[in-house]
Amino acid sequence: MKKKDFIRDLTVGPIMPALLSFAIPVMLSNIMQTLYNMIDMVIIGRFASSAGLSAVSSGGDIMHFFAFLGMGFATAGQIMVAQYVGAGRRTDLNAVIGTLFTFVMLSGIVLGGVSIACTDLFIRLVNVPPEAVEGARAYVMCCSTGMLFIFGYNMVSAVLRGMGDAKHPMIFVAIASVINIILDIVFIAWMKLGAFGAALATVIGQGSSFVLSFIYLYRNRKRFAFDFKLKSFRISRYPFRLMIRLGIPIVIQSSAGSISLLFVGHYINPYGVVASAVTGVGNKLNSIALIVANAMNTAGAANIGQNFGADKIDRVRGIVYRVFAVDFAFETILSILILVLPRQIFGIFDQNPAVLEMAREYAPVAAIAFMGYAFRSPCLAFINGLGHARMNFLMGVMEGFILRMGLTYLLGVVFGLGLHGFWYGFTIGSYGYAVVVAPYFFSGKWTGRRSIAEEV
Repeated sequence: MKKKDFIRDLTVGPIMPALLSFAIPVMLSNIMQTLYNMIDMVIIGRFASSAGLSAVSSGGDIMHFFAFLGMGFATAGQIMVAQYVGAGRRTDLNAVIGTLFTFVMLSGIVLGGVSIACTDLFIRLVNVPPEAVEGARAYVMCCSTGMLFIFGYNMVSAVLRGMGDAKHPMIFVAIASVINIILDIVFIAWMKLGAFGAALATVIGQGSSFVLSFIYLYRNRKRFAFDFKLKSFRISRYPFRLMIRLGIPIVIQSSAGSISLLFVGHYINPYGVVASAVTGVGNKLNSIALIVANAMNTAGAANIGQNFGADKIDRVRGIVYRVFAVDFAFETILSILILVLPRQIFGIFDQNPAVLEMAREYAPVAAIAFMGYAFRSPCLAFINGLGHARMNFLMGVMEGFILRMGLTYLLGVVFGLGLHGFWYGFTIGSYGYAVVVAPYFFSGKWTGRRSIAEEV
């Protein structure tokens, strides 16, 4: 009996079932990733201190910057794979995937070294509270050694999702989550390793996930669009140029948010451990809000990529509308919960009375941020699915550097609103996507673009 092909055609059938059947495994993956990231915070907050919570939060912000660099090029690879599949050019995928594998893995090695070398510089730049400096340094140094695994997993997941397979990346995340949760308890609660223990658990979990996913692909190489021959791992000229053209704007767009987060941390951390801890918990709550938003973004981009490659414009429009509808419903519910139950929700992470009191001040900020994701997600799915490098670059610069950082400085420093100005300035900036991308979508000008697969 013929074995089932890895590649799934997303250009036929009803749109919503195809979108949700892809989004739900991604959503479950995001839930598991968010869960084990939150468990770091919960266990640190319960078994260490607010200083430990601040260390993990600040160290996590630094590592997110590097992780987004790898995710940007992986996303570029997903776009390329999806559009080649949609256009029926499956025989060309070997060169695309081989180039992606080699480039992303080399990037992980190089950036891991850069992160280790620049740890103290980043800690100074974000003004980590003195009580949390040692913990943050240990967290960043440990996670940097495992950056290759982070990049590697994102690479494998991007290829599979570009082919329409969201189930297997979910399974590998589940493995990482279970390992991470068990090791969190061992390293933090039992061995008292603090922030270093949280980082070590994360590295081991992600490393296990990457190794198993790579072995799985190799064992199923006859059904996979890559033959795993040594010569196929060479970096081919055209796929590399295309990956750079798509990847750099996505990296800028992705990392701009992380850079702006570090910028905000530079101003918030001097307010002390309580403000830093509240902001750190707020960032974790944002991760919950992004569970659905990122899943719909990923699913939408893969669906749009295949359909745009197949020149099915009406389906592209339908996908964007449905991504927004799902996101808006979820973020509305979450916003209501944070406004009604701020102390109870923040109390899951930290029982410090000062943290719980400040949580009530932070709740409106969180609600505004959540609703921003409902507009941001379909816009990202749209421009990523099209492979619109210029728009990605524009939005990265506009959202991260002009709006988020600019409004943070304007409200917090120029207008003298202090901590609240920094919070609100950073949050309001996320609405830039709706201002720029939505008019472009409704104009229909994008329908005349050529897909990536048509360029050669």
